[in-house]
Amino acid sequence: MSHDGVGPRAVMRSVAFLTAGALAVPLLSGCGSTDEAGKPLARQDIAPVGRAQVAEGGTLRWAVDAVPETFNTFQSDADATTTRVAQAVLPSMYRLDATGRPQRDSDYLESAKVVDTEPKQVVLYKLNQQAVWSDGREIGAADFAAQWRALSGKDSAYWTARNAGYERIEKIERGDNDLEVRVTFKRTYADWRSLFSPLYPKDVMGTPDAFNDGARRKLKVTAGPFVVKKVDRKNDQVRLTRNTRWWGRPAKLSEIVLTAVPRDERASALAAGKIDLAEIDPAAAQRVDGAANGTAGPLAGPGSGRTAAKALRSWALAHGSDEDTAEDEVEARTELRKEIAKWEEQQTALRDFEVRRSLEPAYTQLALNGADGLLADERVRRAVARALDRKELAKVVLKPLGLPAEPVGSHLALAGQDAYADNSGALGGQDTAEAQALLADAGWVPGGPVKKQEKAEKAAGSEGKKAGGRKSDSDDDSADGDGTYVVGEDDKGRNARRSDDGRQLAQDGKQFKQVHGGAPGAYAPKGTAAPAAAPAKALAKDGKALSLRFVLPSGPGSEPLAAVAARITRMLAKVGIGTDITKVSDESYFKDHIASGQYDLALYSWPGSAFPATDARPIYAKPVPAADGSLSVEQNYTRVGTDQVDQLFEQAVSTLDEGEKRSLIRKADSRIWAAAGSIPLYQRPQLTAVRKSVVNAGAFGFQTPVYEDMGFLKKGAKKGAKASASPSGK
Repeated sequence: MSHDGVGPRAVMRSVAFLTAGALAVPLLSGCGSTDEAGKPLARQDIAPVGRAQVAEGGTLRWAVDAVPETFNTFQSDADATTTRVAQAVLPSMYRLDATGRPQRDSDYLESAKVVDTEPKQVVLYKLNQQAVWSDGREIGAADFAAQWRALSGKDSAYWTARNAGYERIEKIERGDNDLEVRVTFKRTYADWRSLFSPLYPKDVMGTPDAFNDGARRKLKVTAGPFVVKKVDRKNDQVRLTRNTRWWGRPAKLSEIVLTAVPRDERASALAAGKIDLAEIDPAAAQRVDGAANGTAGPLAGPGSGRTAAKALRSWALAHGSDEDTAEDEVEARTELRKEIAKWEEQQTALRDFEVRRSLEPAYTQLALNGADGLLADERVRRAVARALDRKELAKVVLKPLGLPAEPVGSHLALAGQDAYADNSGALGGQDTAEAQALLADAGWVPGGPVKKQEKAEKAAGSEGKKAGGRKSDSDDDSADGDGTYVVGEDDKGRNARRSDDGRQLAQDGKQFKQVHGGAPGAYAPKGTAAPAAAPAKALAKDGKALSLRFVLPSGPGSEPLAAVAARITRMLAKVGIGTDITKVSDESYFKDHIASGQYDLALYSWPGSAFPATDARPIYAKPVPAADGSLSVEQNYTRVGTDQVDQLFEQAVSTLDEGEKRSLIRKADSRIWAAAGSIPLYQRPQLTAVRKSVVNAGAFGFQTPVYEDMGFLKKGAKKGAKASASPSGK
């Protein structure tokens, strides 16, 4: 999960971590009290106002990454825009609130509860009696049954991407009347609230042909506050208009136009008046912030406060008077004036916008591949983890953006969610002495002899490129930020495979476009030594140096990611661990390296989940040999797992006791921390540029957007009025 107002399961999580092996670890409790979840580290920032303060009508122009290849969220090439459309036009029995917890959506569901547990679990859904599809037909048991059959995994003719939970259903029946749906499970399923969100009509789910092709290019029948009016692939737009059959609170906006705009062009598109709302990177956020006070001119460094006019005067003084200037310099100066004029015109237009900030329901992690090589030794993995100052890494990314700089304490939930607890103590914090002791115990000797090695093969992929030494060739920290990847939020999701129980196998991980760029501040001249302890002597064992392959993408926007990696390499160097950085193309990064296991260290992000017992299981599942002799890793890209973690997940997904489930999830997380296969670092920043008059929209954080409440502030009204109710209170 970045995330983009993505729903609770629209973008499925994926990762892989490691086994606890023979190394002794601290006592793992993972239970804790019920208040450990706390609150989200950052509140959502959407300029909330009551519906009475929102004007009637208007068109909201919303930037997206791409027009989706499919409108079926259960297909492998579904993307974040697929989800955005589904949230606006389709039913969801449950949606996320601002704390990342599922809440019943009363527009569709009057009640849902477990009515039997013996001999089998039965959930009774009572639907809103007004709930109808846009063709006038009532939403009912036939739609639930069609979706179950399509996603159960029994019929391979359905090209499904995920079916988690649906495979546990035994049957679906009509209840005492048309508004009741009885769902009987073969096996107890704790995360039953994750099902039927979104819900498609039986017209889409009823046959393999309809499922595979019927909803790819259009959605004829819907049931939300909006309908899909037009898909204009030539102009890269999806037009949503009010649903005249909508029975809930009517949408304030007349229409929402989703327009594909590249991330690096969004500031210009905002200034040109082409869009009203767009997720942006920190560099664009700085431009929008700077527009309010006249800073951040085209030649100004981050935070310098130099205006464009001052930049031009400085340039003129440096190059003499017009009389002394050569013809080419005159031309250059003319071009500079044009660029400055254009920039200042854009900056003036950007004064109509503001940046709304929160934290994405997604976290960035350092992944350690424990399948083979040096990191197959758990002691080395733990040493890497103990060398990291996660608090410092969080500050590097989040502090310049004015966001809480707290490291993430769980693999399975984020602060504010019910299952969250900081279980990092199972591994321990930064401790140089402990890291060095672990390496010594593993046989790594400082300054030991190293045999001359043949030139190492570069990691898999056609465009691997060494960055050299122990540092990235982008070692300048002036671009501190994130720039990481979120699996499942690919622009197109080409060739992505899915696990049998439902989550996306992101085999084609394109770069997640929300890269996080430069932060304001002063920087030492290039080459200035860092005021930190000198690196420890390189370690060696059996004639081989301890050097880890650190794979990074090399495409546009990857500089901030390299800056984060540079901080990590310096931390590792302090304990004697070397890094061999390889930069690869964005297209190759996930497919040829992460998914195929051709790396030692890598940085990328995963979205959070409201249902970790279901969604996280394939991420940490113990790899097993496949029939062809290969290793089946599901989504466990670090290729290590334990029977105990698998058992804890199975127990958690099979109990209907919420307290017991929470305790089991936290115990599983403690053991994942102890294995040191993945080190959560920080939540990703969520920056959204929004026209100041737009309300109830922006940086949504955890919450599923409430599309019918979005709109433009009434003339004379003021922001800060009481926000409208959450979906559960409609």
